Amino acid sequence: FLRDMLPAYMVPSTFMFLDSLPVINGKLDRKALPEPDDKRPELSTAYVLPTREIEKSLVSIWEKVLDVRPVGIHDNFFDLGGHSLSATQVISQVIKQFQLELPIQSLFQSPTIAKMAAVITQNEAKRASHAELPQVLREVEAMTEEEAQRRLDEINSTIAKK
Repeated sequence: FLRDMLPAYMVPSTFMFLDSLPVINGKLDRKALPEPDDKRPELSTAYVLPTREIEKSLVSIWEKVLDVRPVGIHDNFFDLGGHSLSATQVISQVIKQFQLELPIQSLFQSPTIAKMAAVITQNEAKRASHAELPQVLREVEAMTEEEAQRRLDEINSTIAKK
């Protein structure tokens, strides 16, 4: 109902049901309200465990910033309670962790661990290919056709593991 009536950022990611609200002198006692737990909220997507190192690193960042556990690779950042401020914190930590330039819009465009991992992998592959290209070309020119194919297989294997 709320999703039909409010913008996505205004819809709470977690609801707590209480038998009664704590009241003092007829007013809500906000300090007496229980703290929400850090459990993963009910989502329409099933929990999927991270398997690749890049996914595990991103999960660690998201869990720390969002204070939600566990985070699956297909969980939407904003469904877990993320907002623009926490998005800035996540992107900042991703930039620091992976040593790359990444605009904050990338999290809005790729709001799951799986999608963000793909964006990071693409950026790393571009960066690596630009930096290594002259050296690789010199090596390839000196290789036999079999050696060149073996080197390409090694590079593809390295990229696939990320």
